Amino acid sequence: MSDPIDPAGPSTPASPAAEPAGEQRRILANSAVMAAGTVVSRFSGFIRSTLLAAALGAGVGADVFTVANTVPNMLYILLAGGVFNAVLVPQLVRAMKGDADGGAAYVDRIMTLAVLFLGAVTVLLVIAAPTVMDVMLDADYRDPELAAQRQSAIDFARFCLPQVFFYGMFVLVGQVLNARGRFGPMMWAPIANNVIAVSVLVIYLLAFGPASEPEQGGLFTGGQEALLGIGSTVGILAQLVILVPFLSAAGVSYRPRFDFLHTGLGATFRLGVWTVLFVIVNQAAYVVVVRLASGGTAESDDGTGVFVYSSAQLVTMVPHSIITVSLATAILPRLAAHAAGSDLPALGRTLTDTIRAALVVLVPFALLLPVVADDIAQVIWGHGATAAKYHLFETPLSLFGAGIVLFTIHYLTLRGFYALELNRTVFFIQCLIAAVNVGLAVWFVGMSDAGNTAPALILAYTGAYGVGAAVSFAMLQRRIGSSGLGTLGGFALRLLVAAGVASAVAAIAAWVVGGASDQLPGADSWPWALLEGVLITAVDVVAFVVLARLLGLREVTSVLATVTGRLRRG
Repeated sequence: MSDPIDPAGPSTPASPAAEPAGEQRRILANSAVMAAGTVVSRFSGFIRSTLLAAALGAGVGADVFTVANTVPNMLYILLAGGVFNAVLVPQLVRAMKGDADGGAAYVDRIMTLAVLFLGAVTVLLVIAAPTVMDVMLDADYRDPELAAQRQSAIDFARFCLPQVFFYGMFVLVGQVLNARGRFGPMMWAPIANNVIAVSVLVIYLLAFGPASEPEQGGLFTGGQEALLGIGSTVGILAQLVILVPFLSAAGVSYRPRFDFLHTGLGATFRLGVWTVLFVIVNQAAYVVVVRLASGGTAESDDGTGVFVYSSAQLVTMVPHSIITVSLATAILPRLAAHAAGSDLPALGRTLTDTIRAALVVLVPFALLLPVVADDIAQVIWGHGATAAKYHLFETPLSLFGAGIVLFTIHYLTLRGFYALELNRTVFFIQCLIAAVNVGLAVWFVGMSDAGNTAPALILAYTGAYGVGAAVSFAMLQRRIGSSGLGTLGGFALRLLVAAGVASAVAAIAAWVVGGASDQLPGADSWPWALLEGVLITAVDVVAFVVLARLLGLREVTSVLATVTGRLRRG
């Protein structure tokens, strides 16, 4: 757990040159704590994905469960997540600095409102489970021949929808801790969820075995549905329960309060209105994506659908989750403090340095993905019911990298808008992104066969966030001015050269290793794919670090120093 940090910055004066460097070191240090938890969480998440594919395959059965288990998180984000993630931290920082009680009453009121609202909404959603799934699934699921699959989806949804309440309270408690400088618990708690999910899937495989081809049509027994559905919900509950003791350690003593009127919550809700609208637009676009994806597996046994799309995204989001989300969580209180003090140049410097730190990890990763996509797919999904179909994941993995880089630039830039409380601007930017995403998705899927449904949706995602990254960065730069956000042009060019040459070297290594492996026994097994992928990745990393030093990419040195420092202390 990191030491609490003062959101307003250090209390002692520092020279103008030393302060940005010191601030960046503190941000990287806090990010390292969160990143460590995310690494472990993501690793256990990969084990879960592997077991899920081995148990259910990559067809309709996997899609039915994946959609039902994804809907609670999506609905939580739709109903409250945007407010909790984007609005509360700046408001909590202001309450801590401006309220006589250090924001204690504000926290009590917010948590009481959340319990009442999320509890009522969760009950209504469980009752409305059939309607919820009809919205999410392709129209083909209403055909009589898919009636059993649709009923399984509804049954799974009833078991999983209580997660809406637990997701909401987990994020709210986590954001209260983040506002007080306690960044570690929220990043480590999801490990409990993955441990439970892995245990449930192991039990499922031992009890029922991997799905055979006929069973991949989506038919489940009542016992199978209860084990998978209830097990998933218990995992989300566990990660919330783990956070609760940390509230006391952070000095938060929750007492229910119902005196909501005339207490300053109006500013929070006015900001929240635009964030809710932002989320509605974003989730509406995601519903279109899920419906289009679910049609891929409904049409063909060799189609790529929701499970392939979301699984490939899970892998490619790893560096974003480890680096970007950790950095964004660490800088948001500091950005809010800069905005509250009207120090726009400091806000711009903090944000630009953070974008650079994220990109030196994400860009090399994105360019390496096509080289190692086949190895990754075989290692993660080449088992059980997907042993013969892991190749379905290769193209989606190769394509998603570019989209994640563009999404990251947009994601971090939005932290600047949120700190400045420009939530209305964010809403209009998201409307543009959603319109581009939906338009491209419908167009690309319409031109593709069932097997290319997931790749078509990934290309649409990349195009949408390419537009979003360009528009959001340009608008924020205009808002802050020339003394704020600096240009990323020279940095981006040097980074692309270093990452591109390193990936070319890795591709040559892959060709050499692949040619040599053809003569070895067991070269088509997943352990060999793992070894091959590790060797190729090591070649890429070494080449990139050397080139980064030659080209003066100091951000690479900063990230490496932070990671190695944490490892030495660990």
